[in-house]
Amino acid sequence: MVYLTRVEHFNAAHKLYNPKWSKEQNETVFGKCANEHWHGHNYELFVTIKGKPNPDTGFLFDVKQLSKLIEKYVLDKLDHKNLNLDVDFMQGQMCSTENLAMAIWQQLQPHLPAEVSLHCIKLYETPRIFVEYYGD
Repeated sequence: MVYLTRVEHFNAAHKLYNPKWSKEQNETVFGKCANEHWHGHNYELFVTIKGKPNPDTGFLFDVKQLSKLIEKYVLDKLDHKNLNLDVDFMQGQMCSTENLAMAIWQQLQPHLPAEVSLHCIKLYETPRIFVEYYGD
């Protein structure tokens, strides 16, 4: 089994705020992330696929094609957007990095060819905080 990772970058704003809770409880749990005026991150996205290399090309999958899929189904929807307001696949859920990584998986998985599969979504919110998601 070969693993291939493509690294991408996007910027997005969000707010962590549970509407069922009081402002005080949100601030206690989420701190500065509950800021009513939002806050942003410079996200680093690592998309790892797995499979066996094609004997004719030696490639697991064309990385240019992988980049185009990530751009179309993820980056175009997330980059320079407000995750809470602008991103259809984040509507109705907390816009945490954990939920965002799972949602990115759901956006990409159906568009990969049968000969490869998604192995991991690694999403850095900051240089010291990241989430890894390996599917259900």
